[in-house]
Amino acid sequence: MSGTLTVPRARAGAWLPRLAWAALIYNVLVILWGAVVRITGAGAGCGDHWPLCNGVVVPQSPTLHTVIEFSHRLTSGASGLLAIALVALAFRVTGKGHPARLGAVLSFALILLEGLVGGVQVLLGLTADSTDPARGFVQGVHLANTFLLLAALLLTALWASGAPGLRLRRQGLVGGWSYVGLGLMLVLGMAGAVTALGDLLFLPADGSTPIETVKRDFAVTASVIENLRVVHPMLAVLTSAFLVWLGVFLRRERPGAEVSRWSGVLWGVLAAQMVAGFANVALKAPGWMQLVHLLLALGLWLALVMLVYRALTDLSVQGGRARVGGNV
Repeated sequence: MSGTLTVPRARAGAWLPRLAWAALIYNVLVILWGAVVRITGAGAGCGDHWPLCNGVVVPQSPTLHTVIEFSHRLTSGASGLLAIALVALAFRVTGKGHPARLGAVLSFALILLEGLVGGVQVLLGLTADSTDPARGFVQGVHLANTFLLLAALLLTALWASGAPGLRLRRQGLVGGWSYVGLGLMLVLGMAGAVTALGDLLFLPADGSTPIETVKRDFAVTASVIENLRVVHPMLAVLTSAFLVWLGVFLRRERPGAEVSRWSGVLWGVLAAQMVAGFANVALKAPGWMQLVHLLLALGLWLALVMLVYRALTDLSVQGGRARVGGNV
């Protein structure tokens, strides 16, 4: 894939970027609704059946938990249909080698994986009040896949809108440090999923201070999920410092309006997320605060992906020679 690739101006082609952006926004809403399922303990609302709900296609006389879980399955299924439509439209209106085709296929594959991971959780009983350590691992994998899915949908939307493809190799330190930043965010997100699970299952309802809570997390009777709760805030501080530096570094190495804009957005969302993180701890992780924290985490990830994308594709003049990202 080389150069700046654009979608044909045909009527069907005009719908491709619209569908791609709509799929991205819709999936963010589905992810937030999935968090509601976890927070309300409704993950076992359909029993240990998947893809059926309590052994039937449509549950009869459902409880509130069943309604919440079943609605999440329906909305998740709709995201799969959106992904299929995105693939079909991308292959119809773009030429061979167009990056939007790759993005659409990756998005569909990651949505399938998202559903499979969710199904594994249900079939293994890693829902509701389960404190099995395997639940923490699956939650982390689920969140990492969610991040990758949103990145794929974002890139698909950009490529469908006529943005250039990516050249991942021979990007020098810009590429290397950018990939480190993306990796740190993935690990931070996975740790955050485990911490959110620990807050749901083990956070004391009494007036314990944060220090007392940490001591409890490392008591002899504490589970692995409790032990890992402290990892997320420590990683958050490390990752935040690195992302601030990364923004400064990319501004210097790949000067341009887009890099400056998205580094600013990244820093703004990062500041809001740090405030939300402290508030989440101080308020003992109420459900609404967890949703805000997750929404900001998704925004931070998308801002980072945009910054890295712009840095890898923006024209950079170094040593008298122009360089630009062109191929995946």
